[in-house]
Amino acid sequence: MVKRGLQLLYAVLILHVLWALGAWVVDRPLLPTPWAVYMYFPHLLNMDLWWNIYFSLYRLAMSLVFATLIGVPLGIMNVRLPKFGALFEPLVYFTYPIPKIALLPVIMLLAGLGNASKIITITLIIVFQIIIGVRDAVKQIPPTMYQVLDVLAADRWQTFVNVTGPASLAGFFSALKIALGTAIATLFFTEMYGTQYGMGYYIMDQWNRLDYLAMFGGIIVISVVSFLLFLTISGLERYCLRWQNK
Repeated sequence: MVKRGLQLLYAVLILHVLWALGAWVVDRPLLPTPWAVYMYFPHLLNMDLWWNIYFSLYRLAMSLVFATLIGVPLGIMNVRLPKFGALFEPLVYFTYPIPKIALLPVIMLLAGLGNASKIITITLIIVFQIIIGVRDAVKQIPPTMYQVLDVLAADRWQTFVNVTGPASLAGFFSALKIALGTAIATLFFTEMYGTQYGMGYYIMDQWNRLDYLAMFGGIIVISVVSFLLFLTISGLERYCLRWQNK
């Protein structure tokens, strides 16, 4: 734990050194120094920052929940039900490379400009990462693990609880962490349209106002929030795997 903390501190230090060097080379207000941004932070608290964080977190959380509820069963069924997989696999193969973000105007026309269109768009993009991650994890389960349960005449639920679920847990969390990064990038884009709250809107609004200190402050905030979410998922993964091995 201490070693990992030191590595994190080292990475943060290097990033700030590069940032300071970049600000010194550019020497323009559009790239302020790190200490100027941090000194400006108290002013951000008076600019509805917490509401922007709340709406972004809400959209992220709902998207991850929906993608998990849809992607995990489909990923498992794709492997465990061969007939379903034969029909579903070509659909995933064909639709996965399609840039779903291009569907945002259509989704906004159908679902409106509120949270629904943003959550649907993010879910559509990251659900494929969940499906593929879970599918690949289930494919790696040795057939011999199922043979014991077949001899005991276990039903599908018992098979899932005792073999498929535990064996694919690590693959699911890996896919979820990858999906988180994609979801945050997509969130930033979707919040540029049809909303007055969200970190994406906040950053672009400050950019339009030429308030670069507030803009970089927003970038730091969303970066810290994203990192904390990543740590939360990693901690949940360690807890589940530790509980599973007991």
